[in-house]
Amino acid sequence: MVGQPLQGFQFWLTGLAPEQLPKARVIFRPDAVREAVSEICETWGISRGEERDRLLDDIAALSDIFASLMNAKWLRLDVVTANACHRFHIGAVTARLVCTYRGTGTQYGISEARTDPSRVFTTPTGAPILLRDALRPAEPDPGLVHRSPPIEGTGETRLVLVLDPILDPGTELGPILVH
Repeated sequence: MVGQPLQGFQFWLTGLAPEQLPKARVIFRPDAVREAVSEICETWGISRGEERDRLLDDIAALSDIFASLMNAKWLRLDVVTANACHRFHIGAVTARLVCTYRGTGTQYGISEARTDPSRVFTTPTGAPILLRDALRPAEPDPGLVHRSPPIEGTGETRLVLVLDPILDPGTELGPILVH
């Protein structure tokens, strides 16, 4: 699948109650991602089946590709279900892979002054976007900014996979499980 969800999969994912969507912030070795996400799904009561396997396979495949690309020995997985990062910005990491499995995808645009861009594009649901962030500067600066779409008050619940490369898991702050 790798970013290309099937209609049946989307129907299943949209049918999950918002409180049942997996929520986690974990650091893991790329070879442990499938097991870690499986444990997260178990914790949140997501039944085993073809659709759950499809989700696990996709997250594992994206993690493997991203880890290889970034030469990362550890990855941070963050599942976002709230109105996070709703202002246009450049992240404070080297690079980030974002894939929205449910809801409106990540929005992005070009802004020379790093303000709101005049044209805003939305990544399709199920399609990953790879973002170069502040710790991996480009010359010349392409001016690409991104945000989570503002969904507060809309009733929408998003399920977003966020992958960051981690050099040293001991330096991360916050409630993080290491697998």
